Amino acid sequence: MNNLAKLDIKYLRGVGPKRSELLAKELDIHTYYDLLYYFPFRYVDRSTIHRIADLEGDVPYVQLRGRFISFATQGEGARRRLNALFTDGTGTIEVVWFNRVKSIQESLHTGVEYVIFGKPQLFRNHYSIAHPEVDTYNPQAVPTGLQGVYNLTEKLRNRSFTSRAIAKLVASLLELPVVKRLPDTLPQWLLQKRRLMPLADALTNIHLPSDVRTLQQAQFRLKYEELFFLQLNILRYVKNRNAKLPGLIFKHVGDYFNGFYKNHMEFPLTGAQKRVIRVIRQDLGSGKQMNRLLQGDVGSGKTIVAFMTMLLALDNGFQACIMAPTEILATQHYETIRAMAERIGVSVALLTGSTRKKLRDEIHTRLESGELQILIGTHALIEEKVRFSNLGLAVIDEQHRFGVAQRARLWRKNTIAPHVLVMTATPIPRTLAMTVYGDLDVSVIDELPPGRKPVTTLLRYEDQHEQVYRFVGQELRKGRQIYIVYPLIEESEKSDLKALEEGYELIRETFPHYKVCYVHGRMKPAEKDYQMGQFVRGEAHILVATTVIEVGVNVPNASVMVIENAERFGLSQLHQLRGRVGRGSDQSYCILMSKYQLARDTRHRLEVMTQTNDGFVVAEEDMRLRGPGDLEGTQQSGIPLNLRIASLAQDGQILQLARDDAEEVLNADPELSTSDGLLLDRQMRFLFDKHENWSRIS
Repeated sequence: MNNLAKLDIKYLRGVGPKRSELLAKELDIHTYYDLLYYFPFRYVDRSTIHRIADLEGDVPYVQLRGRFISFATQGEGARRRLNALFTDGTGTIEVVWFNRVKSIQESLHTGVEYVIFGKPQLFRNHYSIAHPEVDTYNPQAVPTGLQGVYNLTEKLRNRSFTSRAIAKLVASLLELPVVKRLPDTLPQWLLQKRRLMPLADALTNIHLPSDVRTLQQAQFRLKYEELFFLQLNILRYVKNRNAKLPGLIFKHVGDYFNGFYKNHMEFPLTGAQKRVIRVIRQDLGSGKQMNRLLQGDVGSGKTIVAFMTMLLALDNGFQACIMAPTEILATQHYETIRAMAERIGVSVALLTGSTRKKLRDEIHTRLESGELQILIGTHALIEEKVRFSNLGLAVIDEQHRFGVAQRARLWRKNTIAPHVLVMTATPIPRTLAMTVYGDLDVSVIDELPPGRKPVTTLLRYEDQHEQVYRFVGQELRKGRQIYIVYPLIEESEKSDLKALEEGYELIRETFPHYKVCYVHGRMKPAEKDYQMGQFVRGEAHILVATTVIEVGVNVPNASVMVIENAERFGLSQLHQLRGRVGRGSDQSYCILMSKYQLARDTRHRLEVMTQTNDGFVVAEEDMRLRGPGDLEGTQQSGIPLNLRIASLAQDGQILQLARDDAEEVLNADPELSTSDGLLLDRQMRFLFDKHENWSRIS
C-alpha cells in the first residue's frame, strides 16, 4: 500500500499534470492508492439493450441502440444547448447537452449507429435524456454487465470529466503489475475465518464486477477490512492507555457521598442511576484512569449521577470540575449543584467568560489553595491561569460541542490525569458509539425519574395554526410557559430571521396579555442571555426562538413547544428540542407544524417523532436516513471517520464481527509482535499515522 501511496497520479496513463491537478482539487485523489480506493457509489446494468417503445413510468438508467435523426442548437452563450432526436425504429427520444456543445456536435453524426446510455426523464408525455454516454455501435464491443458509477463534482463535469473517464483510469490502474500483485493486509487465518476474498481480487471486483454475487463478496471484504482496522486502532490505544496510564485511586466512600445519599436526596435514585454509579465506583477504585461516556435522554438524571461522582472525588481529598458548552448551561449546572452542595457544606464556584475580574481572582486563589472543591464553568476552565490544587475528576457535558484539543488542556490540569466522565443527552446509536466514542466505556441511563410523564408529540399542518393557538392559550391560562421555535438555516438566513421576527410580532398580537421574548444565535450574548433569563425566571410567558435553545434551557414550567416548519429539522435535532419540555410533573406537548405536501422521507421522519419518545430509536432512525457524517460532533471525536465504503448506519453486523476479531487479535498478541501482528501493525501505521493521535483524550 505504501508503494501505491507514493506514486503520483499524474504518471498514470491518461492523467498528466492538468488532469492530476483537477483530480487532487476536486476529489482529493493525489496518488495511485487514492484512485484505487475511490469506489463507485452505485452500479448500473449494461447487459440489456432496451426499446424506446417499451419505456414507461419512472425509468432507471437504460441502454438504447439506434441513430440520430437531427441536431439543433438553441440559445446563446452560457444558455446554449444542443438538442438531438434519436430513434431505434420503435420510437424516438430527445437527447440534450448543456455543456461542450460545439465538440459534441462535431463528434456525432446522423445516420451512424450508436449505443447511448443514460436516465430518461418524462416531460410532457415525452422522454428525454440529458448528457448520455455515447459509443459508436460495435457488435464485438457492446458494453455488458455491471458498470460502476463514480461521484463527480460540477467542475469536473464542466471539464468533460465523466464517470466513464474515471472508470477508464481505474481500468488502466488495475492492469498494472504493482496492483495485480498487491499483498494482502489481513492474516491468512482471518481471511479463512470470515471467508474473505483476497484484497487484489476485491479491489478489481469493486470497480469491475463480473456479476452481482462477486460484487457483494468484494464489498463485504472491503467493508470488513475498513471497520476491522478502525476497531483495532481504537482498542489498541484503549489497552495501551489502561496499561501505561495510572489512574488516581479513590478508595473511600466517605461522609460527603454517604451523608448526601442518606439524608439529602430529594428523590430516590432510579435503578438505572444506581447501576451507573456502581460501575463508576468500580472505575474509580481500579487504579486506571476512568474514561466513561454517560448517555441519557434529557431529564433522565445525569446531573445527580455526576454530582455523586464528584462527591466520591471529594471524599478522597480531590477537587472536581464540570465544563459545559454555554454560559446558560454552566449557570444552570451551578445553580442545581450549589443547591445540593450547600446541604453538605461543599464549596462550589462558577467561572465563565463574563465572571468579573475581582471574583475571578478570588476563585483562582481558592482553587489553588484547595479551599474551593467544585468548579463549574465554560471554556474559561481550560485557561492557563486556572490551576487546581488537586483535580481528581473532570466532567464534560455535551462533549461534541468541544474540540479535542480543548478537552486535552483540561486533561493536563493534574500531574496524574483526572478521571473523566463525559455526559451527553444526544442519544448515540450503538454502531456510532463503538466507533466515534470507541475509546470510552459507555453507560446508559435508560429510565426516567418517577413522576415524569412522556411528552405527547402531535403533527399539525399550516392550516391548523388557529386550533394550535387556541390550545396554547389554554395552557397559558393554566400558568404554563410556551416555546415557539423557528428554523434558522445558514443558506436562507435572511428569510429565516425575517420569518422569526414576523412570527414574534404575530405571537405578540395573538397573545397581547402575555409577555413574549425572543432569541436567536446572531444576537449579542448579553442580549440573548437577558431575553432567555426572562423566560427562565418566569417573567416572560412565551419564548420565540431558533435552535439556540436546543441545549441548556431548563424550565420545568414550560409545557408546550410549537416547532414551525418542522420538516426542515433533522430527527435528532427535533428530539433535542422536544427535550426542553416535559421537565416538570405536568403533561407536556410538542407540536410539529409542517406544510402538507411532504417528501416521503420527510413525512416518515415526522411520524417517527409522534410514535416514540425513545431517543435511541430516534437516533438509529436518524442515522439510517442521513448517515453518520451528518451527526453532530463525529468529526471532533479524534477518530478519523472518512469511511470510504462502510456505513455505520447499514453495516452494524459487519462492525460487530470486526470488533470481535480485533478483540481476539489483541488478547492473543497485545503488542502486535508476531508475524501476523506485524502485518496488521504495518497497515495501521499506514492508515492512521497521518492523523494526530488524540486517542488518549476522552
